[in-house]
Amino acid sequence: MNDRPRTPPATDADTPRARMRSDLVTAMRERRRETVSALRTALAALDNAEAAPAPETPNATTNEHIAGSRSGVGSTEAPRRVLSADRVRALLNEQIEERTIEADRYEAHGRHDAARRLRTEADALRPYL
Repeated sequence: MNDRPRTPPATDADTPRARMRSDLVTAMRERRRETVSALRTALAALDNAEAAPAPETPNATTNEHIAGSRSGVGSTEAPRRVLSADRVRALLNEQIEERTIEADRYEAHGRHDAARRLRTEADALRPYL
């Protein structure tokens, strides 16, 4: 028998995105508005970054009813980009940085309540780095 410790395989539950989705549900139940806002925005940014790139040239295949259309199994599916862990961290850092910069601007203009809200949102995203 092998006595070496086994590392469990990585699952979707181990990813920052899965933890964010789980924590979003918890934050919604607990009515933590700033955390819900931050998590929703960050998840949307990650989803947008994974969006399939738009084709540069239209498809040459055509359909008798719609020009430029494709037909067949899988014709409506487009592969999404796969983000590396470094890219996910970079996107989360951008989200945190944006909120911090805006909080400083609000603070400078005397909007302390808005600055506090943005700093709370930035703090809610830090654990996922």
